Amino acid sequence: MKLYRNPEKSTWSTLLQRPTQSVEVIEATVNQIFDEVQREGDNAIKKYTQKFDGVALESNLVSKQAIEEASQLVSEDLKEAIVLAKENIEKFHKAQKTGKVEVETVPGVLCWQEKRPIQKVGLYIPGGTAPLFSTVLMLAVPAQIAGCKDIVLCSPPNKEGKIANEILYAANLCGVTKIIKVGGIQAIAGLTFGTDTIPQVYKIFGPGNQFVTVAKQLATKYGVAIDMPAGPSELLVMADDSANAAFVASDLLSQAEHGSDSQVILVTTSQDFADGVSKEVEKQLQALPRKAMAEKAIANSKSIIVDSNEIAIELINEYGPEHFIVATQNNDFFVEYISNAGSIFIGNYTPESAGDYASGTNHTLPTNGFSKAYSGVNLDSFQKSMTFQKISKTGIQNIGYAIELMAEAEGLQAHKNAVSLRLIDLLNE
Repeated sequence: MKLYRNPEKSTWSTLLQRPTQSVEVIEATVNQIFDEVQREGDNAIKKYTQKFDGVALESNLVSKQAIEEASQLVSEDLKEAIVLAKENIEKFHKAQKTGKVEVETVPGVLCWQEKRPIQKVGLYIPGGTAPLFSTVLMLAVPAQIAGCKDIVLCSPPNKEGKIANEILYAANLCGVTKIIKVGGIQAIAGLTFGTDTIPQVYKIFGPGNQFVTVAKQLATKYGVAIDMPAGPSELLVMADDSANAAFVASDLLSQAEHGSDSQVILVTTSQDFADGVSKEVEKQLQALPRKAMAEKAIANSKSIIVDSNEIAIELINEYGPEHFIVATQNNDFFVEYISNAGSIFIGNYTPESAGDYASGTNHTLPTNGFSKAYSGVNLDSFQKSMTFQKISKTGIQNIGYAIELMAEAEGLQAHKNAVSLRLIDLLNE
């Protein structure tokens, strides 16, 4: 890990940069694939699946029989673990339900707000080096609770043309209505435009690499909403001498093994602790099956020593981490003053991997500093807030004159007339 001691504030922006490719380089590829999928549909999908995933598929669709067969191949112990995680995620997301909000703003003017499900949603589940079946739970469970009608799941096939058994089991468990073997940019393009096999959706959810992130952002130009820009995983740990160096190292490595473009950062007030964590990282790294992947991410990692908690929290808020672990003598300080983070993990016995799997919170979170403005996925992500108003004769008389004045001041005579005609009608009763 690269060590930085008391970096000047003027250098923070450069120091905290993510190890990502330039958007310009990625956009050219994304635009080309989007253009082809829009024009050629499934033919383009097939072409890019063969190019990027190395497999030629006769059909993109996963059959019910394939789902049943895959479910039988998942061990009973893992099924129990998945069910436990699903139950906790359900509990947390059901608790986010809110009822109808109703108020009479003035006598005769009744306004209310209700939430309705987004009817068609697309869930993107990364495959590649680690098929993330846990992400199925994080997206499909709240979609089902919200009442989404069509829940379409896309995930890249392996070299055998299959999706991981665990992904299929979790998808079936959580009420996914259609599963499609397609990944990457072409999956996002398919969900954006619709093809013969891929339904067009209203909103796309799910994490992915930098290409998927840019593809999702491009989808918004075609009228499709997205959950957030969610790219390569990242973790920042704030810890001091009260923390366990082995625990902190394990947390850093748990994110580093996601991919070579992941980023992990340690912020601490102790040089000795930073040295201890660095030694533990090297020690634990040797035993990891995904050592090569983690090593590349660790090469981009940073250990930053600062003089005080106050400087630390300012730096952390400037970075806006996707995941933020705090393990200090004064955790309450950081809990109170953290403003920019996707999800926060507090104390020595709260590993980030708990949120990834089974604590109940959602692990689909904003990366690349977007936590400064975006929330992680939650129940509201799958709903729309719709407002209603009902105005009686008394109500239009109470607010009508104000509307007339305001409309006239803005030069919108037809707006004024829409009220004036009603008020005149009431006067003639």
